[in-house]
Amino acid sequence: MNSEYEDSSALSPVESGDEEEAEEVSEAETEQLGSSSDSDEDESGEKIDETAAAEDENGREIDETAWTSKNGKISWSPTNAETFRYIPAATGLTPGPTRYATSRIVDPISSFALLLTDEIVQHIVSMTNLHGKRKIPGWRDIDAEEFRAYVGLLVLSGVYRSKHESTISLWSEKWGRSIFRATMSQKRFQHISRALRFDDKLSRPPRRVDKLAPFRKVWNMWTHRLEMLFSPDRDLCVDEQLVAFKGRCSFRQYMPKKPAKYGIKIWAACDVKTSYAWRLQVYLGKAAPDLVEVNQGMRVVLDMTEGLQGHVVTCDNFFTSCALADELLKRKMALVGTIRQNKPELPPHLLQAKKRAIFSSIFAFTKTHTLVSYTARRGKNVLLLSTKHRCPDVSNEGKRKPVIIQDYNRCKGGVDRLDQVVGTYSCRRRTNYWPLALFHNLLDVSLYNAYVLWTSIEPSWQKQKGSKRRLFIEEVGEMLVNPHIVKRERLPRSSAAAAVVTHVTAAAAGPSPIIKCKGRRQCEFCKEKRRRIVNTCCKCEKYTCKDHSVSICNNCAA
Repeated sequence: MNSEYEDSSALSPVESGDEEEAEEVSEAETEQLGSSSDSDEDESGEKIDETAAAEDENGREIDETAWTSKNGKISWSPTNAETFRYIPAATGLTPGPTRYATSRIVDPISSFALLLTDEIVQHIVSMTNLHGKRKIPGWRDIDAEEFRAYVGLLVLSGVYRSKHESTISLWSEKWGRSIFRATMSQKRFQHISRALRFDDKLSRPPRRVDKLAPFRKVWNMWTHRLEMLFSPDRDLCVDEQLVAFKGRCSFRQYMPKKPAKYGIKIWAACDVKTSYAWRLQVYLGKAAPDLVEVNQGMRVVLDMTEGLQGHVVTCDNFFTSCALADELLKRKMALVGTIRQNKPELPPHLLQAKKRAIFSSIFAFTKTHTLVSYTARRGKNVLLLSTKHRCPDVSNEGKRKPVIIQDYNRCKGGVDRLDQVVGTYSCRRRTNYWPLALFHNLLDVSLYNAYVLWTSIEPSWQKQKGSKRRLFIEEVGEMLVNPHIVKRERLPRSSAAAAVVTHVTAAAAGPSPIIKCKGRRQCEFCKEKRRRIVNTCCKCEKYTCKDHSVSICNNCAA
């Protein structure tokens, strides 16, 4: 589903070479399946049989067997005379954030906290402290606040496009960012990265039982939250996502068409309208080396759409089959997708691409299925299967794309758009530990899903800005690190980092007793020096300079 069929179009009841030659087949012609006489018989004037067979755009006879599937089990028809009308079932869901999410989201950080919950944080903190005590000499335990600050630094590194930048450069006084040195030392950040774990290795079940055991508990807690917070719209896209990783992993995959090529494959079901990652499943490879999974694409789509009804599922030719379409119809869902030409349920007539006019289409129908063969370029055609479209509708544009292909192109990029937006401000860091690579992907997807939730609830937030998502991620990162910065006992050595700590601490302390005004006036206590200042006393409201004012805390001011 990576490439759009730009040249795909034109739906007509029969193969359409020119629009003037594409005539609609009536029911009577469908019921009278005969054969036209040979050219010699026509010239001799012999009587033509009353039952005429369907003819192609060039007037050649189409054999009845050409409309029977290759396995002989399905009889397709060139017209939709016997095809049932598609009536979508009610989904029973209100698209968008659920009531649970709406009642708990008040700002961007609260939206992110619904995905990276306190339960997940406490589990990771306890496992990290356990591993740190075993492996790192002089380990100092982290708490939930420091772990969130660590996550905040990862988030900010993604905002600054520094995912491949070394920690030495990030903490550099000359080239780095002050917020990193103000939050924690470089050594502490490296210690946490080294000790970060998601389970107890000594009590872990054998990997032959569960290959995802080192990350299973965190993964299950997190994916459960994805479905709880958002309800998808009617259109749903199912595809694969590749988390880049080149280290040792028993279920690492090679996908040459993906930018990263090597990594961990995740099956994803995304809402087409928002690209919200609604359900995710890690592909763990074969259960046994000599065991081949049959109908894997069908199994994945059924797992990804379990519990839904009334939705339209869009997927590529890896997943699409007539068996999948039948099963989804039983669950009150429709299917739209490209289909491979080696499928046994396809009629031979739709596979022919030679000597066909460019931008022409051939349709085949059953009572609930529609097939279209569209010639995108000379000698090449593309096949699509749909249980949503029951009519041979074609657009009026120059390429005469079938409506099936137009809908497919509109909905096929749900997961691809998720990959694109996640990679723009990714917090991934180089690692040889695959659970850590999955954790970085977890943070990236959580940030995007949190952004979708927040903008759905507050559509007017930063409406005038063009980089809303960047501002959202930056605000989340700052809110994660600020509580830890305030509790620093000593200022960092760097003057810029110390200024950040002072600013954050002052902002957390609240307003100063001295109120600032716009106008400048002379200090009422300075007799010789004529200083023009803007500060006034909070009690008597007299203009005072620095020499005649004192800073006090909020408790004393009250």
